[in-house]
Amino acid sequence: MRDGSGEDNNVAPSVYSHVSRPGSHRYKNAKKGLPFNLMLVGESGLGRTTFLNTLCERAVVPPSEPPNPDQAHIAEPMQFKHYAVDMDEDGMKIILNVIDTPGFGNGTDNETCFNQIQEYLETQFDDVLSEENRIKRNPKFKDSRVHALLYFINPTGHSLRQIDIELMRRLGNRVNIIPVIGRSDSLTPRELVLFKQRIMDDIAAYGIPVFSFPNSEDDEDDEETVEENAELRAMLPFAAVGCEEVINEDGRPVRVRSYPWGVVQVDNDEHSDFDRLRYVLLNSHIGDLRERTQNDIYELYRTEKLSGNTASAASNPTADATQSHATMALHPRSVAA
Repeated sequence: MRDGSGEDNNVAPSVYSHVSRPGSHRYKNAKKGLPFNLMLVGESGLGRTTFLNTLCERAVVPPSEPPNPDQAHIAEPMQFKHYAVDMDEDGMKIILNVIDTPGFGNGTDNETCFNQIQEYLETQFDDVLSEENRIKRNPKFKDSRVHALLYFINPTGHSLRQIDIELMRRLGNRVNIIPVIGRSDSLTPRELVLFKQRIMDDIAAYGIPVFSFPNSEDDEDDEETVEENAELRAMLPFAAVGCEEVINEDGRPVRVRSYPWGVVQVDNDEHSDFDRLRYVLLNSHIGDLRERTQNDIYELYRTEKLSGNTASAASNPTADATQSHATMALHPRSVAA
């Protein structure tokens, strides 16, 4: 377990980044800093580490050492690695706690990974429930419930695979899942559009509960918020590109991934959804994600826990209705992908 203080600030922000966007924080009452807990899940090679460094605009995770060739064939078990970064977004301090899951999906049977992540999420709920039941509560208690889980999808260009469907189905009632296509610059613009549509078709067909930017009762009279949420729903899953290379363009620092045919500007909305996703996580929807975790997800778990129904708590009723159909369809689709 490693704590990343994020003091090594060597990844310059881009002119396209959040700095140039108008602030729209809906959570302005955190004087000492707003804690936000983010989990990253996805197979190795999808750019989770680079994404985290790009998100925080600093080298939170140092480069890993090359693996021992003699041990390369051995799948490492999944781990939970924690990184803490203090950030300032639109004048508000955010205490970002990131839980990374290296080793996820590297084995032939990933049942253990699913169970470990579910157990981790529920343990944080249990800690809060235990604290609520104390006669005298601890004023220094830290709420470690995960507010959002970014699930990185392999850019196959086909459809969701069995591991994707199973993971999101199991955890959709335990955390706000935001699907992300990792290394999306490996797809052409046309391929990316079709891949996004296939993923959302699968999510609908299998009843997968992802965070779909719902409108609250307070939002109904706010046309700008309703329009923004509709726009974000249309962008799902987000196409993410991360990088730590900065070039000078017309006297301005720009983060790019360089290729023989040109460059991908990470913070350019025409090249990647990264900047919009960052804005959602650390600005416009940070309050919504926290509130939904408390008011919907945790309250559901709390009710199930107190009534003794947690055995089936993580399964989604809608998804269960299609389970037999999904089981028949999963293996052919995963082979095709």
